Parts: sequence; structure tokens; C-alpha cells
Amino acid sequence: MRLFVGLGNPGARYARNRHNVGFMAVDEIARRHGFAPWRRRFQGETSEGTLGTERVILLKPTTYMNESGRSVQEASSFFKIAPGDVTVFQDELELPPGKVRVKIGGGIAGHNGLRSISAHIGNEYRRVRLGIGHPGVKELVHGHVLSDFAKADDEWVRTLCDAVAEHAALLAKGTDATFANRVHLAMQAKGFLTKDDNGKE
Repeated sequence: MRLFVGLGNPGARYARNRHNVGFMAVDEIARRHGFAPWRRRFQGETSEGTLGTERVILLKPTTYMNESGRSVQEASSFFKIAPGDVTVFQDELELPPGKVRVKIGGGIAGHNGLRSISAHIGNEYRRVRLGIGHPGVKELVHGHVLSDFAKADDEWVRTLCDAVAEHAALLAKGTDATFANRVHLAMQAKGFLTKDDNGKE
């Protein structure tokens, strides 16, 4: 069994924020693959289904970003899911918009959601880093992540979430490099990325 966690903040006010791209990705996985209706538990919302041959629990913590780890710990403890079988979908400032990298362990790069999860379950979980771009200077970061995607971003955000959902079974199977490469090719085909990179770290 796998636990796929989308990071974001709950409520309509935050729904289109760059910080919520993790929520957007798991919402699309649930929709695309016919997962069960969302239900409230583990200080979050969960939906269950299968990706390929793997049973997957989707989780959207509703604790607000900074306390995401409490929800992840509750769910992973209940289902007895080891950190290595937890995949977190997060917004990533250090990647260009639409770029995806998959990484296991490592630093948290100032991401409060990851800081909370690492504090609760350790560091050896998989992160799917979804590029949202950097505003250019540190002072603008807070406003950037907590602002809505611009209308001009809608098409690449939708393409990214579609590609993540389409190839999510590869993540569930543990073929991270293939997943990242397929997503990259899908973005490239729509003209959003040009440089070739398989996305694996």
C-alpha cells in the first residue's frame, strides 16, 4: 500500500494558490483514476483507489501547511505505511514552472510542509517536486507561494496535473525516473519545457 500526500492549505481562499499545487495534483489523480469519494479523517481528507497493481491512499492534510506532518503521521500509522512508501507532492520554488523532479530524502529547502512531515515521520519519504518558479528575490517568496496562479499559468498547470495523474501508476510502482521523464515529455509536447531532462535526482 502507498500513501500519496498532496500539500496545500484548506479552504476556497487558498484553492488556486501556487502553494496548493500538491492538492491540485492529487485531486486530478483521484478524478482520473476513479478513486472513492473524499472523506474526512486523519486531520485531512482521504480517497482510496488503485494505480496499476498498487492500492493507494490519497491524503490532503487540512491542518494548514505548517502542521501537515500531524495528518501524515496519523494516516501512515493507521495503515502501517513506512516512510519509504509515502510520496509527497509539493510546490518547488527552485524549479522552473512545470518542471518535475522526484527525490527520496534530502533537505527541505525551507518548505514548511516538508519540515513538519520530516519532524513526524523522518526524512526518507519520496518528494515529487512540482516547479512553480521563483519570484527572483527572497523577500517576495512568501507572497509568491500564497498568491493565486495567474490566468496565463492555467494551461501549463492543467497540463502538469494531467501528466502527473496519467503517469501516477509509475510512481506507485517505484519507477521514479520513468515517471519524471514521461511528465517532462508531456510538458515538452505542449511547448512548456524545452531542455531535455529525465527529472531524476
